[in-house]
Amino acid sequence: MRILYIECNMGAAGDMLMSALLELCPNPDDFINKMNSLGIPGVRIEKQTDKKCGITGTRINVTVNGTEEKETVFEGHEHKRHHHTHNNLDSILNIINNLSLPEKVREDAGDVYRLIAEAEGKAHNCEIDDIHFHEVGTMDAVADIVGVSMLIDELGVDRIIASPVNVGSGQVECAHGILPVPSPAAAYILKDVPIYNNNIKGELCTPTGAALLKHFVSEFGEMPHIKTEGIGYGLGFKNFDVANCVRAFIGEAVCKVAGKTDKVVELVCNIDDMTGEKIAFAMDRILAAGALDVFTVPIGMKKCRPGILLTCLCKEDKKEELIRSIFKYTSTIGIRENFFNRYILDREEKTVSTEYGDVRVKASNGYGVSRVKAEFDDLEKIALENNIDVSEIKTDIIKC
Repeated sequence: MRILYIECNMGAAGDMLMSALLELCPNPDDFINKMNSLGIPGVRIEKQTDKKCGITGTRINVTVNGTEEKETVFEGHEHKRHHHTHNNLDSILNIINNLSLPEKVREDAGDVYRLIAEAEGKAHNCEIDDIHFHEVGTMDAVADIVGVSMLIDELGVDRIIASPVNVGSGQVECAHGILPVPSPAAAYILKDVPIYNNNIKGELCTPTGAALLKHFVSEFGEMPHIKTEGIGYGLGFKNFDVANCVRAFIGEAVCKVAGKTDKVVELVCNIDDMTGEKIAFAMDRILAAGALDVFTVPIGMKKCRPGILLTCLCKEDKKEELIRSIFKYTSTIGIRENFFNRYILDREEKTVSTEYGDVRVKASNGYGVSRVKAEFDDLEKIALENNIDVSEIKTDIIKC
């Protein structure tokens, strides 16, 4: 499995993402020529080698009708300002649809702009068709989004993962005035994405960068186990005490199937006044409400009474619903919660044909492990019908 990991310790902007990915491209000059031949109105790009805090990387400069992006200083930090004609979503999509691009690239670029349009509409409380883009709607942003879409298509990765995103802090000046960081549009796009700030003043994640991450990244978290083949540094315009760059790693997963991690909530309560039948019913109802797992452990409680420790595992978005279910179906008057990382194998269910009939089989892979387990209900049914032991069917499945 080929993986691209994007490190967003200094946020993300469209040009920084394109610069980092360009360093992973086998023929960067060919890509620059291809971009300049697309015919994005008035746009020309060039790559430049630069340094941030001693780190050498690439910075892509975009000019529109011969004019480079302007930089202005506002209350101690820098912010790009674009001085081009405003565009609405239809005009931008029309430009993208008329470029000579692979269909997948065209669709990706259009979807990124739709994310930005939806976010701007939410921020300004208006319909998408009424949005007139300022910073994100200019031709240099078209180049950033189309360029990133092209590079991701050319790199041909199977999975894209990114770190939590540093959004910066403070305020930023834009066409609408002075806004908090992250900007309202970027904040909306980054909903459900892990973000943070470490007191660096300035806008680190732009709406364009946020939309590119939201569209292409399938998972946000720690770097997976990969055998690195290439590292790219995309440098930003701003200068800070730390290196202002997006870093991208590309490589093969160490395991044939890398496996996954996610986060789970553990809800726990003590029960000493319910019958076994009622506890079984409660467990069934809690599972039906969306729990990942429910189990019980015998415990000793106050006054030397035997009791039950009931544990429910769930995703965080199901927590409130499951708390209500536990209170509804059990006699507990208090629930404790814990948060855990969970390491899970990739799972696939398939059907195996045996001489006795079809058997559902669950295959699990990841972290260097591969195993197969037959559905016992199917084995039991076949064993009863054929007056044989289930082990005979299992042996047949292993041969398959």
